[in-house]
Amino acid sequence: MDKYRLEYERKRKGMTTEQFCEAIDMSRSAYYRKCNGSSEFTQKEIETICRILDLKSPMGIFFTEVVS
Repeated sequence: MDKYRLEYERKRKGMTTEQFCEAIDMSRSAYYRKCNGSSEFTQKEIETICRILDLKSPMGIFFTEVVS
């Protein structure tokens, strides 16, 4: 997960961390744990984040493309 890209997209949308956490129905502590890799975002949370941030795909933030 690219927490810096997620932060960039959140700020691009003009949302504070508090506003963002409220919008995705998640506590700030849970959000920070997930951003720092202590736990993972669920599929539903990823879908909600993509909708709120107007992202077409979660690939750049939540998944990486492996090319060999």
